[in-house]
Amino acid sequence: MIEIGRYNKLKILRRTSVGLYLGDVSGEEVLLPNKYCPKKFKIEDKIEVFVYRDHEGRKIATNLTTKINLHEFALLQVTAVTDVGAFLDWGMEKELFVPFTEQRPKMKVGRWYIVYLDLDTKTDRLYASNRIARHLQNENLTIKEKEEVELLVMQKTDLGFSVIVNNRHNGLIYNNEIFRELNIGDKLKGFVKKIRENNKIDISIQAIGYNNFIDTNSDLIYRALLENEGFLAVTDKSSPDEVYLQFGISKKAFKKTLGALLKQKKIKILPNGIKLI
Repeated sequence: MIEIGRYNKLKILRRTSVGLYLGDVSGEEVLLPNKYCPKKFKIEDKIEVFVYRDHEGRKIATNLTTKINLHEFALLQVTAVTDVGAFLDWGMEKELFVPFTEQRPKMKVGRWYIVYLDLDTKTDRLYASNRIARHLQNENLTIKEKEEVELLVMQKTDLGFSVIVNNRHNGLIYNNEIFRELNIGDKLKGFVKKIRENNKIDISIQAIGYNNFIDTNSDLIYRALLENEGFLAVTDKSSPDEVYLQFGISKKAFKKTLGALLKQKKIKILPNGIKLI
C-alpha cells in the first residue's frame, strides 16, 4: 500500500499527458504530475516520492522535500489562520492544516511551533497537532542507557532543555551538560545518560563513557587540525570561551582529549597552540 505522509519508493508504470503513474507491489497507483517528473527516466525505473492528498482529496506524489513526515515532530511556521484552523508551511504546495482542537495555545500568523504530523483515520487526511504531550509517552521506553538517539529541542526550562527523543519520548538536557548553543527546533544526535525513576530520561549531547567520549572529541579536534594545515591557536591554557567557540565542548573535555591525543603521539602542544605530529 502506498503510504500517505511518507516517502515511498515506487515503480514508473506509464507516462500520460498529465504526468507519470507510479505503482507499488500491491498494485496501487498514484500520479506524479508533470511539474514533478524527472527529466530523464525509463519505464519500470524506481523513484522515491512523497505522497499526500491534494486539494481535491486525491493521493498525489511529489519530489518536493517535506519538512516533516508522518508520526514525526518538527518546528514549522504558521502562514495563515482562518475560521477553521491554522495552516503551516511544510514544504508542500498545499499547506498543512492544524484544527483549533489541536492547538495549544491558539496559533498566530508568522509564529513558529513544534508540531506532530498525524493521520485522521476517518478521512485519511494528514493534519498537524501542537498538543505535544499527547503524542509522547515514557511509560514503555524503546531506548536504553548509553544508546545514541535522535533529538528535537522542544522547550527551554529552568533545569535545561526539554527534548523529544526518537519521536517518541520526552527527555531533558541539564544546563550543566550544555556546551553549545541550543535553539527550539534544533535537530541533533545525543545519548541516553540515565533513565531515572518514573522513566524520566536524562540526555547528554556528548558521548557517554570515557572511550566514546574521548573518541568523539579526538575526531573533532583531529579533523579541525587537518582543515587548518595541522595547527590550531588553542592550548590547554586557553579560556573556556575560546575552547567552546572553537570546538563546542567544555574546557574539561578539551583537556582530557588533548591528554589522550598526546599519549597517542598524534599532537604536540606548543606555547601558542597545538600541532599535528
